[in-house]
Amino acid sequence: MNKGAPRTPGWWFGDAAVPAWARLLAPLYAGVTALRRRLYRRGLLRQRRVEVPVVVIGNLAAGGAGKTPLTIAVVQKLREAGWRPGVASRGYGRRDDAAPLWVTAETLPQDGGDEPVLVARRLPVPVRVDRDRAAAARALAEAGCDIVVCDDGLQHYRLARDIEIEVIDGSRRYGNGRMLPAGPLREPVERGRCCDFRVVNLGHGAGQGGTGFGEWPMHLQARAALPIAGGRPRALASYIGIRVHAVAGIGNPQRFFDMLRALGVGVVPHAFADHHAYRPEDLQFGNDLPVLMTEKDAVKCAPFADARCFAVPVDAELPAAFWVALLDRLDRLR
Repeated sequence: MNKGAPRTPGWWFGDAAVPAWARLLAPLYAGVTALRRRLYRRGLLRQRRVEVPVVVIGNLAAGGAGKTPLTIAVVQKLREAGWRPGVASRGYGRRDDAAPLWVTAETLPQDGGDEPVLVARRLPVPVRVDRDRAAAARALAEAGCDIVVCDDGLQHYRLARDIEIEVIDGSRRYGNGRMLPAGPLREPVERGRCCDFRVVNLGHGAGQGGTGFGEWPMHLQARAALPIAGGRPRALASYIGIRVHAVAGIGNPQRFFDMLRALGVGVVPHAFADHHAYRPEDLQFGNDLPVLMTEKDAVKCAPFADARCFAVPVDAELPAAFWVALLDRLDRLR
């Protein structure tokens, strides 16, 4: 079932023919994008630099790639290494996008954005949302953070950065390799070669593609289902052989459904638009089967979730060598 989810154009990641209008617009988009980047690179458009190191985590293709789980993992590793990180984000989908905001675990998703609220609930670090990410980074530095991690913002060149991490969806990669709107690319594939690290989200197991030269594998591990309305967590394995309603309003809902099926869970899929604003009726399916949803969706469904509803958090796992390389680069910036 696909409720309220805009269809990703079939030509982006499939075999459908690219329509003529999209082919005509793509060179215009590519030209404007290239010109903007060139102006920043030559100093004709001014970048804003803060006094602490900045790590930007982003992607080239439109849609979800796993940036937020990686952001959470990076911040956790930084804290373990003695850093005082803060997280900057635009806070997509906020009802007042023009107002900067400190996001806490108590912030409503419609005020702070679903992903920043998720980060604030998972991590005891300052989280700042501002459509001007440079201003967000400056606010975090002034608040005592000695490093800023930007969740998304690879194309936000106004914010000067010290390290760039590209995240790639391992199953879909760059789709047809074309620029928007003829394809999913915000920037050319070659732009990824300029990033310091390239991380491929391989999902929860086999069948999610692989890594190429210079790419680091990332796996997402899910082990528990957390009752949104309160109560004791359940092992995700306890749903093996049981039919559930699986709810996902993320960039690539199929990744969540595939994860549950790979674990042996009987999935009735319900895909919603990324950043969907849920209503109680969205979770009414006509029966009492359990409802499993992504952690990002759970932050928005919490006000009306009942005993059927569980969040399935995921943790990003990367090779030890990746963390050694990243922390070594950052230590040179201290």
